[in-house]
Amino acid sequence: MQPVFANGYTGRESTELAFTDPLTGLGNHRRFYDKVERLISDRADDPAPFAIGILDLDGFKPINDLFGSRAGDDILVQVAMRLRASMDAHSTVTRIGADEFAFLYPLVFSEDAATDKARMLIEILSAPYDVGERTARLSASVGCSLYHFGDETTNILIHKAETALYQAKRSGRGRVVVYTREMEEAAKRVTRIEQALRRAVSAGEVEPHFQPIVDLKTRRTVGFETLARWTDRDLGPISPVVFIPIAEERGIIGPMSQLVLRKATEAARDWPQDLFLSFNLSPSQLVDQNTGLHILAILDRTGFDPRRLEIEITETGLMSDPTSAEKIVEDLRRCGIRVSLDDFGTGQSSLGRLREFHFDKLKIDRAFIASLLDDRPSEHIIRAILAMCEGLGMDVVAEGIEEEEQAERLVQFGCGGGQGYLFGRPANADATLGYLRDSFRGAQRARAV
Repeated sequence: MQPVFANGYTGRESTELAFTDPLTGLGNHRRFYDKVERLISDRADDPAPFAIGILDLDGFKPINDLFGSRAGDDILVQVAMRLRASMDAHSTVTRIGADEFAFLYPLVFSEDAATDKARMLIEILSAPYDVGERTARLSASVGCSLYHFGDETTNILIHKAETALYQAKRSGRGRVVVYTREMEEAAKRVTRIEQALRRAVSAGEVEPHFQPIVDLKTRRTVGFETLARWTDRDLGPISPVVFIPIAEERGIIGPMSQLVLRKATEAARDWPQDLFLSFNLSPSQLVDQNTGLHILAILDRTGFDPRRLEIEITETGLMSDPTSAEKIVEDLRRCGIRVSLDDFGTGQSSLGRLREFHFDKLKIDRAFIASLLDDRPSEHIIRAILAMCEGLGMDVVAEGIEEEEQAERLVQFGCGGGQGYLFGRPANADATLGYLRDSFRGAQRARAV
């Protein structure tokens, strides 16, 4: 006879509860770990391959925020039902985190087969979900690993699957990645860069560089965009294409941005007062309600006029949490800070964002400028953007101008501002000050003539 505990459950029932996710009825992380351990033990003498995977729902948090936690729970239950129905008699699926699920395929023996199975799960989860009278859509990313050797442990397999999932999430939504040894080396390099970046931010070693923004018609410099640059004492120069995503993913972007903004405003404080400073905010900063306070505190500390500062945000940043982003934008604008929409044309609903948010400026993405001279659709798109901005009373800057002919064509179209290598590459504070002195002497000579 089974013993009955104080909670009314038998020993077997209590054990079952400890291994079950209460919301979905699936097994939990303990169940998954136990299943993998048992399979490794069963195959100790003959280590035949099998596959595990970790599935993470893409964009679940915004949906949960939009529809509410009750609706979010309903969606998770629907996800669990679909995943359970997709499993054969030998396979297992469990819920191991808020929006993470793990699966075990004992009869999957190759990377291709694991990839096919994972893609099938993503396809199953892509169908709409009922949320009251509305519907929602989700995608998912999956990281897989295969058991090959008798000395591999459950922890090693799960770590490999997590490494693959991390790579899948970095590659975009709806991706499947199967672990490889090269991936592990890449993950180790990311970790080394993260640790070095944390030390560099703490030591104040990330520096602002400044790229000129000009009036296209007169070629007069009207402002500078601030860009973060970092050279590590051991790793050497690290491209911002590498370290900025790492800073964003590992929670370093806030302190790093504050450091760069402080240094940038200290450098720009003594520039001619008619020059503005442009500064980028990351998506994570647009969900942190302290962002505005941090910016204003830095301006107060450095004595930089808020009316000379422009904040650049991307549509991707707005989409993470539109309500939070709108509040931060309005708080900044009330203090005299201008706000511009960066990389226009690369998002999914830019026109809708222009209606919902009030921007002072729009920056045309460099992809359109690069194809301006030999691609008629790009020309028509640029003309349409300029006409729209004129109607909305917004200034415009075209990014990525590298050829004189591009600049001339943009002037013909009525574009006011330009930025790109044609006018100057990003330079440190000292070089930028020299650039301004040379520009001033050139203007003096022109007036004298």
